[in-house]
Amino acid sequence: MENINQPRKGEFFQLRPDDGRGGKGHGVVFTNEQALLTPPRIVLRPKAGGFPPLREKPRLVYNPREGVLPEDLEGGVSGYWLVSERLRHVMETVDAGAFAFVETDYRLADGSKGPPFFLCDVIRTLDALDEEASQLNVEVSDEFEDGKFYGLTGDVRLAFKPEVLGSSHVFRLKFHGGVFCDRLFKNAVEQAGIVTSRNSNGLWFYDAVNC
Repeated sequence: MENINQPRKGEFFQLRPDDGRGGKGHGVVFTNEQALLTPPRIVLRPKAGGFPPLREKPRLVYNPREGVLPEDLEGGVSGYWLVSERLRHVMETVDAGAFAFVETDYRLADGSKGPPFFLCDVIRTLDALDEEASQLNVEVSDEFEDGKFYGLTGDVRLAFKPEVLGSSHVFRLKFHGGVFCDRLFKNAVEQAGIVTSRNSNGLWFYDAVNC
């Protein structure tokens, strides 16, 4: 019997920081990262995700020599996303259970307090990909921690299991690790004015059906 759960453009997206602006990227420096690490980890984010117990608030300072001011979503902050207050509000409004946040002490170059920014992790992981209905490269090997990995390069068409997703709008995939979201979350970000036709403000939505 034919699988009726077919991939459809515009339904699901991989959400990533927009690295296409060129230049150095953001100039935010994590000044007390070393004091917060849990050895032998070399980044703050634990292997299992979420946040470890923190002895003090993460201190971030904008250094214009390192790059530009942070946008609404930035990646690569000791394993976490850095998100603005307005993006955090959308995230919590649409799907609070998908995210964990820690407020930072963010300072501008002159030492004055900057706008609120938060370290963010997507803490929901689902085995929600409908492999039978999808088009992708499934790599099976004992070299992978879970024995399998989803390769999402080339022509990819992803379909997801509605019975697994339930009411989830944002999630990681068990065998990939990337963050995915549905149209409802993307629409909410756009309605908040965070992503416009002229400016991504740091968010890149990559259609899960790209061929």
